[in-house]
Amino acid sequence: MTTTDIHALVGAYALDAVDDLERVSFERHVADCEACRAELDELRETASRLADSTWSIPPPRLRTDVMAAVGRTRQLPPAESARPVADARAVSRWRRFTAGAAAAGILAAGVGAASWAVQEQRVQDADKSAESARVQQNRTQSILSAGDLVVRTAPMIGGGRLTVASSATQAASVVSLRADKGPGADRTFQMWTLRDAGDPVSAGVIGTGKQAAAVVVDGVPGNDGFAVTVEPAGGSLQPTSEIVAQLDLI
Repeated sequence: MTTTDIHALVGAYALDAVDDLERVSFERHVADCEACRAELDELRETASRLADSTWSIPPPRLRTDVMAAVGRTRQLPPAESARPVADARAVSRWRRFTAGAAAAGILAAGVGAASWAVQEQRVQDADKSAESARVQQNRTQSILSAGDLVVRTAPMIGGGRLTVASSATQAASVVSLRADKGPGADRTFQMWTLRDAGDPVSAGVIGTGKQAAAVVVDGVPGNDGFAVTVEPAGGSLQPTSEIVAQLDLI
């Protein structure tokens, strides 16, 4: 990450508005940068002072005003209920209601069983998604905590930033892409690893219409470069558009 880029993160870091890659690189930088430490302390102090002025307790007169409004509001009497009519027609209606209620109960039981099955499937799917997210998070943390971590960043055409945090010992990188605007309808950002000799190799797509993501890409260390293009939904075998972000890995 360039010196200009890393200094510019002090405000976002103070507001906790950075991603994991930016947090790691800035914390390493601020440990050795007295100017950034001083600015960070000032920003945090300013934020705390702004929070102190926030009124979080109801005004003392609020209860008195509410009670006075209650006293001025006319209370309506309860509606008069109709007297029951105990005749043959009422008995017949009651029997029809009882039969209908029983049928509704049976129907509800069937619907409830179907709903339970659908809900159970959703729970299983959610458990699988949560487990996948945990694996991804653990993998990300192991890369970002590696002692040989190298963080590089490059601007994106049209606004935004591409960040690649690589670890040779982990044989993988965490890639963060944050574009100021999405790739467009039915389009996706696609990542590529580059070598001086050979065609670009796809490193995956971000997702149709998405403008930000953080993903783990295996095998990035050892390549000469990393690039991003805009491709049709689903990605392409080879880049079909101009590169919107590129950085060297060597």
